[in-house]
Amino acid sequence: MINRNLNAKDNVFRIGLVSLLFLLSACASSLHQAPVVERSHETVKEERNPAPETPTVKPVVDNRPTYTVKRGDTLLRIAFDLGLNYRDIVAWNSLSNPNDIKVDQVLFVGPPDSSGVAKATPINPNQNVEVRNLTPINPSTNKTSPRGDKKAYSETALAEMQKADSGPSTPIQTAKVETPAVKPVEKVVTETIEWMWPTEGKALSTFDEQRGKGIDISGKLGQDVFAVAPGKVIYEGNAMRGYGNIIIVKHANNYLSAYAHNKTNLVKEGQPVARGQKIAEMGNTDAESVKLHFEIRQTGKPVDPLKLLPQR
Repeated sequence: MINRNLNAKDNVFRIGLVSLLFLLSACASSLHQAPVVERSHETVKEERNPAPETPTVKPVVDNRPTYTVKRGDTLLRIAFDLGLNYRDIVAWNSLSNPNDIKVDQVLFVGPPDSSGVAKATPINPNQNVEVRNLTPINPSTNKTSPRGDKKAYSETALAEMQKADSGPSTPIQTAKVETPAVKPVEKVVTETIEWMWPTEGKALSTFDEQRGKGIDISGKLGQDVFAVAPGKVIYEGNAMRGYGNIIIVKHANNYLSAYAHNKTNLVKEGQPVARGQKIAEMGNTDAESVKLHFEIRQTGKPVDPLKLLPQR
């Protein structure tokens, strides 16, 4: 009987021990497992540097005079009518072919250096600007903290406090404003031109203000033609319709003189000429008879030659 009880107790003890070992092994295995954490996807915004602002550019203002090409115009004719050298117009407009101009084409008829063309100046809004205080700070009078000291009242203490509050008397300096010097008005010196007749012969016609032409002078084939004043040849050729062989000379004070229908031109473009120098021989190229067609223009405007040439 006693043995049976002992066996039963042993069985219970063994079952309990096995259960305890099982629980201990389960706990040990759970300790080795990593905890599972569920994380939500976070959106990372990339911070980018803002794009630099483009500097503002002032527009270029071109105030040069212009001319609109009309039907029948040639560059030589335009230059002659405006009192200009056709090569200058070619340069001012970067023309590759002087003969290739079109109706309604706008041409610059003035140089860039005298037009007041504004240069483009970039304005950078991000440019650092140094800010300065225009009023100087006096350390002795500038209070950085409230004054809280206490003194016994007396006439001497009151006088000292009033003196400290007033601070040292600093004389006020008045800025000296300099008046800009006024430049004297420059007087335009007009060069005196002594004119002479371009050839022998009498005037066959008078100046017509409506037509804007010069005068015709009679003569013989091969007769000498002279420069009426010192100057420089700005054109020599026969590309101007209705003028035949023509020479155009530029003089002082924006004067031009033209010599047309020549038999032979004796000077070249760009050549300086003196007053009375022989520059051509009279002819009848692009004309019905032998004659010299002579014109004087100032700043492109036709002038009556008979008012400038000496009387005969």
